[in-house]
Amino acid sequence: MTVAKRIDGKAKAAELAESITRDTAALMDEHGIKPGLAVVIIGEDPASQVYVRNKKRTAESCGFHSVQHTLDADASQPDVLTLIDQLNNDNAIHGILVQLPLPGHLDEQAITQAIAPSKDVDGFHFVNIGKLTAGQTSDAFVPCTPAGCMLMIEDELGNDLSGKNAVVIGRSNIVGKPMASLLLQANATVTITHSRTRDLSQVVAAADIVIAAVGRPDMVKADWVKPGAVVIDVGINRVEKIVDGESKMGLTGDVDFDDVCTVAAAVTPVPGGVGPMTITMLMANTLRSARLTAGLDG
Repeated sequence: MTVAKRIDGKAKAAELAESITRDTAALMDEHGIKPGLAVVIIGEDPASQVYVRNKKRTAESCGFHSVQHTLDADASQPDVLTLIDQLNNDNAIHGILVQLPLPGHLDEQAITQAIAPSKDVDGFHFVNIGKLTAGQTSDAFVPCTPAGCMLMIEDELGNDLSGKNAVVIGRSNIVGKPMASLLLQANATVTITHSRTRDLSQVVAAADIVIAAVGRPDMVKADWVKPGAVVIDVGINRVEKIVDGESKMGLTGDVDFDDVCTVAAAVTPVPGGVGPMTITMLMANTLRSARLTAGLDG
């Protein structure tokens, strides 16, 4: 029985973070610029609190100027937009991130689009999305999760994916669509699938590269996967698991890891795969923004 390589996102993220920390120190020494990341969190969603804590801790460990703005859950739209405007005009801040999801009364699109494209380190602004789609990424920011996925795919298959078929399961603006753009840039032949796709398992079974990003626990099984494929699992699902006879809440991906490991060449686990890479790519984008501000190549 084949046992796939377990792609260690945690180790890859740690290696990247070391490089970011070195480059951050060099930028400070040579140009007197310290990358600044501002995180805005609105309300007290527990998962968001954990994500924000992790982002702040990582930013500080990389040597960044790290700022957190916490607003009440009932903060008004004008209050949020005023804060973003202040951060847009703060020269010490190179990256602005508004933690999603937002409370229901706020307009998510209006808020994400208010961030200056040059500080949009999440890559959600339409200017950055347009540049990515057009393949003009020299001064654009790519969304962090797809950017991290691409690095892991390149580690397995190289930078040129000519002749490879890639299937992206999920068409979100945060993962599915930008992921497809990056794969196209690397010369892969790309299919985007979603809940309306017919014979989804058969479409996936033709892929050399599978990216699962739909939010359905253990959906992708071994019989969906071409032998020798590289499988990247972006899903993070909270499910009940039996551990030592006790029922506990745990994380699982969109891919049935143990099952798919019997046919794939390499698979990312959940947790420990894509997640750590996402936060590290946020730091990479913030450092890049600081370097671009200094007139240096990203």
